[in-house]
Amino acid sequence: MLVLVSPAKTLDYESDMSVDDFSVASHLSDSQLLVKELQKKNPEDLASLMGLSEKLSFLNFERNMNWSKPTKPTNTARQAIYAFKGDVYQGLDANSLSKADINYAQKNLCILSGLYGILKPLDLMYPYRLEMGTKMETKRGKNLYDFWGSKLTKHINDLSANNKSKGIVNLASLEYFSAIQADKLDLPVISPVFKDYKNGKYKIISFFAKKARGSMTRFIVQNKIKKVEDLNDFNLDGYRYSKKDSELNKPVFLRKA
Repeated sequence: MLVLVSPAKTLDYESDMSVDDFSVASHLSDSQLLVKELQKKNPEDLASLMGLSEKLSFLNFERNMNWSKPTKPTNTARQAIYAFKGDVYQGLDANSLSKADINYAQKNLCILSGLYGILKPLDLMYPYRLEMGTKMETKRGKNLYDFWGSKLTKHINDLSANNKSKGIVNLASLEYFSAIQADKLDLPVISPVFKDYKNGKYKIISFFAKKARGSMTRFIVQNKIKKVEDLNDFNLDGYRYSKKDSELNKPVFLRKA
């Protein structure tokens, strides 16, 4: 199964790492074009464009001005799966995955990114801030969806064909999955839904749902899931598959504390 996830705003470039393996992202030439546009913007421009605080706008201004293609590990170039530290990545808990798990993830996990397009887990990346929904105009259009066009969809189709995947598990947010032209994908898309019991009914609670996406990614990687129906066995963090609440290609997992 090919798995799609979102990146995270929270990054970690300070903790010690014992991982030597790395790869180089496939769309760095495109990333470089985006960075050139970002380098035209001062901190005030970035604050307005992305809704950043003064502190974050200056931080990302410096990141943009110092950016170069990440082709080897450095203090400021880290493998993506270890650099992201948001809710999804808490659920994934990459640091506790075995080398065999990481190798499987490297072939079957795609991290969608506003700046890098698609990152494999071991692809190197410099710290950045550029969400896919950012309305930054480039020569390719009015926003990043225009910029990436059909490139990411073609990349996913090529990867799924090479891997002989049977389906695409969408664990990304709507903002990021919208960068994919779903009607042009060669495989069915499975979009799991995670609901928690609160105030007498099951509902999607953003924080828990994000973490559950990471946990399901971990489940797929550790169990080398190949069949769509095997996703229903997901049971991490107290979630259980609910057949009666599920629809075709939209399995629902419920948790009652």
